Amino acid sequence: MISFLKNHPFAVETHFESSIVLTYAVPKEELESLIPECLELDTFQDKWAFIAVAIVNTRELRPKGFPKFMGNNFSLIGYRIFVRYPNNAGKKLRGLYILKSETDKKKVEFLGNIFTHYNYSTTDIIETNEDNFKIIKSQKSDFIIKMDTTDNQKILPDNLPFENWKEARKFARPLPFTFSYNKEKKEVLIIEGLGKNGYQNP
Repeated sequence: MISFLKNHPFAVETHFESSIVLTYAVPKEELESLIPECLELDTFQDKWAFIAVAIVNTRELRPKGFPKFMGNNFSLIGYRIFVRYPNNAGKKLRGLYILKSETDKKKVEFLGNIFTHYNYSTTDIIETNEDNFKIIKSQKSDFIIKMDTTDNQKILPDNLPFENWKEARKFARPLPFTFSYNKEKKEVLIIEGLGKNGYQNP
């Protein structure tokens, strides 16, 4: 019964008030041991693999069809690896493999670990605005992000493996599938996200 409950037994809906995603390129050898053998790293030039850290302000998360006032508001930090999953039809589904998740609400940790394989723990997530900067930090998770909200620069930063934005955006946009893995049963659970008008999110 517990195993069944963790397999996302019902659809949910929510509103993402804000989302900040940091994607890091690392040599693929550094991530190979972190994914199950049934998944493949989604690489660039067969050299670089990618890990994403997403900080999301989530509003009114609830079972689909339930009224908004029954939803939960919380912040979420998700740690994911870009992967591909070869399905039985011979198609490689592109998505994210779940490493762990953090939230600022104990209730979300408790319920999330009952109904998902997202591996939740609770942390402090503090968001402030100072002058033209947005600051997100966590003492427990040991990070601080400081963003210039007036900077509209669209030039790629130095020292990236990409030559242009077209290449970079492949690893800087929402993906339709999220994967988790049951080691005992050797089963992959595929979660598909849908946004408004069919727009897909991880």
